[in-house]
Parts: sequence; structure tokens; C-alpha cells
Amino acid sequence: MFMVLNHSISVFNEIGKLKSVLLHRPGEEIENIVPDYLGRLLFDEIAYLEQARREHDQFADILKKEGVEVLYLTDLMVEVLKDQKIRDEFLKDFIREGKAGTEGLKEALLEFFDQYSPEDLIIKCIAGVRKEELKDIRPKSLGDMVKNPYPFYLDPIPNLYFQRDPFASIGHGISLNVMANETRNRETLFAKYIFKYHPRFKDVPKWYDRDNTYSIEGGDILVLSKDVVAIGISDRTSPMAIETLSSNILNSEQGFKTVLAFDIPKARAFMHLDTVFTMVDYDQFTIYPGIENPLDVYSITLGKNKELNIKHEQERLSAILKKYLKLSAVNLIRCGDGDAIAAGREQWNDGSNTLAISPGKVVCYNRNHVTNKALARNNVEVLEFESYELSRGRGGPRCMSMPLIREF
Repeated sequence: MFMVLNHSISVFNEIGKLKSVLLHRPGEEIENIVPDYLGRLLFDEIAYLEQARREHDQFADILKKEGVEVLYLTDLMVEVLKDQKIRDEFLKDFIREGKAGTEGLKEALLEFFDQYSPEDLIIKCIAGVRKEELKDIRPKSLGDMVKNPYPFYLDPIPNLYFQRDPFASIGHGISLNVMANETRNRETLFAKYIFKYHPRFKDVPKWYDRDNTYSIEGGDILVLSKDVVAIGISDRTSPMAIETLSSNILNSEQGFKTVLAFDIPKARAFMHLDTVFTMVDYDQFTIYPGIENPLDVYSITLGKNKELNIKHEQERLSAILKKYLKLSAVNLIRCGDGDAIAAGREQWNDGSNTLAISPGKVVCYNRNHVTNKALARNNVEVLEFESYELSRGRGGPRCMSMPLIREF
């Protein structure tokens, strides 16, 4: 039976009809990526903004046509920043976490931002501040005087269109994440202020918070059912963070009984669990075949005294999923449809990274045609959109979206 409760966050599965989702449309931050600093900003290539926006609009239009409420991060932040006191607090946090460390630079940035409306302010914060935009910095320290060839006073935030990572919706709460790379930590500031001050979201409980020590990112978190959450032990998510999050959600009143920790290869191509494994129907999953054999899975449950019981599962993945999701059978649809060359090529462009908008209906990049045909052959409806530029950021439809409400 499907129902939606009156909560601003309600996600108890991966495939229930998507009712509300958070996106960020790529902006000027994409045009502030330059070759010399690709690695610093976690990009492999430079995207063409105009085409990237066209593709992102196609993605949003698919969701809207399916009846999904599409919210944009910038719109929510504009509503928050209309309060001058909150705006001042946010800017101090943003400048500090942007590593603008000298007093002269801090003062100059605050004066610079003062000219902007809330709408223009949030756009500028995401785009970054180039050196030529600040003409007058009153030197107050050696750091203000030393010459530095780096072209930005505040870095752009080009990864922000991957809204899956800064926080994750789990049940009626969220994990407000600690990003593995310093360059992405400012992304979680936006979620911090939305969930602290926005009237629609300010009372949402947190199962993990950004002031914790260990990294965890939303692309590693999959809510498989009302009982089971899967979390990837990945290049971006540490086992210690998973233990903390598991303890909090299993001890909550959300009803989750098990966390399955998937130990995936620690590689750029497999940066998150959802780049190699996603759920497309009650009993069907996409998977990159290259992770199946080395994959270790650990189950985490609560003991009698509320302590964590952690067990290394010895069975094959399909058997583990059958057991914990109470299924009679599981179908693993392989990226590349079993062809090793197609699998490697299409996994690089997120062939396994599907966004389910209802059971058996998913959104995918059109470039992954081999995998998409395999999905269709297995009675999964595939809604495609163009992916020339968005895919350059190494993330797919699931990476770009954060569900806020799903039916269950």
C-alpha cells in the first residue's frame, strides 16, 4: 500500500513514486574551471555550460512531466538569506570555510558581497570570487601582502550540481555529510542553513552532522526499503562514519533494522556505491560487473543492549539482497549487458547510475545505450536525456538529484 506522510523529508525506499526532489542547475561555477586546477576541483574535463544547462533542463522537465515537485537549492537559499542576521552568519561561515584566512581579505569579501541581493549573492558564492573582482584589499597582515598566482580568492563550487552528496534523505531525517575532499565541504554549508533556518525543513532530525570527524557522502547511501539501508565503504565514505550513522538510525524510531555495508573498490571510477549499483524495481538492480567478485558485504544490526552487531555476509550479493529484502528472487542487470568493453565504457559515464521515479521506471543518460537496452529488455521503462556535458563531471541522474519525498 502506498502512502505519503506529512513530512518535509520522507524517504523509505529507492523506487517509490518520487514526489519531491532537490536539484541545482549548473551555473557560472562551471565556467570558472580551468585546466591547471582540474584536480583541485575534482573534475577530469571542462564542461560547456550552455549545453550542460540544456541537458539539466531536459532532466528537470522529465521529472516535472512525471508529476515530481522540483525544488532548486538556490531558491531555498534565497528564502533563507532574506533574513539579514542569517545572511551575516552564513557569509562569515562561507568565507572562513573558503580559507580566506587574512583579516584584510575577510573584510574585503564582506564589503564585496554587501552589494548583492539574496538571489545574486547565492549565485556569486557558488560561482567563486576571482582576484580581479576585489580591487582594494587593505593589507592587515603578511598574508595580505604576499603575492599568490592562484586566480581565485574563493574557489568556485562546480560539483554542486551533484546534489546527492552533501546530504542524504533517510526516513524522515537526513545525514548532513562530511565530504572526503576539502574542496567540497562548502557544499554542505548550504544544506546546513536550509535545515537550520528554512521554514519547510528546519525541524528535520539529523542522523549524522557535518561537524563529525569521518567522511561520508550521499552517493554511498541507498535506502533499499523501510527496513534496510545500504552504504558503500568507498573512496569517499569511511567505515567509522558508517558505524556512527548506523547506530543513530537503528536506535531511532524510524523502523530501520539493518544497514548493509558494501566494501567497493577505492578508485576514481567507483567513487560512490551508486556509480556501480542502483535499485530500479522491487527485485531488480543495476550493477557494474567489475565489483561483483571482490565485493564484501557486512550486515549491521542492533544487539539486545543497543550495541552494534557487525557480521561479514558470506553469501553472493543476490542471496544477501533476497534475504534482507525478503524477496523470492533478485535480478542483477549488468552495466554493458555482459560485454566487458561496453561495461567499462558505460560505467565511466554512469551507466549504473539510474534514478528511479517509480517502480520499474528510471531516468538515464542516453549515451549508455547498451545498458539502457538491457534495462528495457528486463521490463524497466527508461526515460533518457542528453549527456554530452553533464557526464564530464563523473556523475549521472541519481548523483544529480536528492529525493525529499517518495511514496512507500
